[in-house]
Amino acid sequence: MSDLPQEIEIREEGPREGFQIEPGPIPSEAKIRLIEALAGTGLHHIQVCSFVNPRLVPGWADAEAVVAGLTACPDVHYTALWFNETGLNRALAFRDKLTIAGAIALSASEAFTRKNLNRSHAENVAAMRKQTALHLSHGVLVSRIGVMAAFGCNYQGDITPLQVVRTLEDGFAIAAEAGTTITEISLADTMGWAMPLRIEAALGAVRERWPDCRIALHLHDTRGLAVANAHAGLRMGIARFDSTVGGLGGCPFAGQKGAAGNICTEELVLLCEEMGIRTGVDLDALIEVGRMAEAIVGHQLPSELIHAGSLDAFRRRAA
Repeated sequence: MSDLPQEIEIREEGPREGFQIEPGPIPSEAKIRLIEALAGTGLHHIQVCSFVNPRLVPGWADAEAVVAGLTACPDVHYTALWFNETGLNRALAFRDKLTIAGAIALSASEAFTRKNLNRSHAENVAAMRKQTALHLSHGVLVSRIGVMAAFGCNYQGDITPLQVVRTLEDGFAIAAEAGTTITEISLADTMGWAMPLRIEAALGAVRERWPDCRIALHLHDTRGLAVANAHAGLRMGIARFDSTVGGLGGCPFAGQKGAAGNICTEELVLLCEEMGIRTGVDLDALIEVGRMAEAIVGHQLPSELIHAGSLDAFRRRAA
């Protein structure tokens, strides 16, 4: 396990992803309360909302109200999601609170691109070329490429490491044309097809091709393997993960009703703690926030840990 990182960075996406998919309505005050509670656990990166069409995503019709009402912690990076110039401009209005950064978002599955965005891969590459230029014209850094469906797709089947590499090559070509440098690659298991051997194969291929880029993992727990896949990533030195408290969220375009969302933040923290990897997160406090999230949405969340409690809690009791 010589490649294990000494510490990891967790990007919490529960508020944005969870409230985007919940039928709701969920009051703005409750969203703010959850975000502020997450900031008190030691997390330093929290994705708080989506600036998207409220007709299509009614759960974030109150994005401005949530960000405006949020009391920001100085050591926390608050981020948001958007898909077009309108959304970017809405985010830019909160530059005093939000960390604004762009990304080149592609999919290794053309079938998923069509289902998710109603575009071909070529059309999406063209759209990302325009979006990258737009971000840079507003002084927004674009240093990351994200690849969705990097391990498999419900519509297209298995995705090979070579397909991931070719998708990333398109992303790097966009960046080079725009004159921006890519420093991070994010691989997303959007529909829960990953397993440890696939994680190892994809990471190995990407790392061989771009050894100087930092790699992050965005793992969904659709088939209950997210923790196993995180373990495989950790063993290969991955030190940046996306996650959601309580397992909030899911992918509405995956064609799998009721599928679990991202790896649960508290379960990722527990895994790292037991492996001796620092997260900077107070696990017991995070579990309480997971319970808060469950109360806010009004139904049971996928996380087992928010019901079982941390091991340290039982160790203290046993002592």
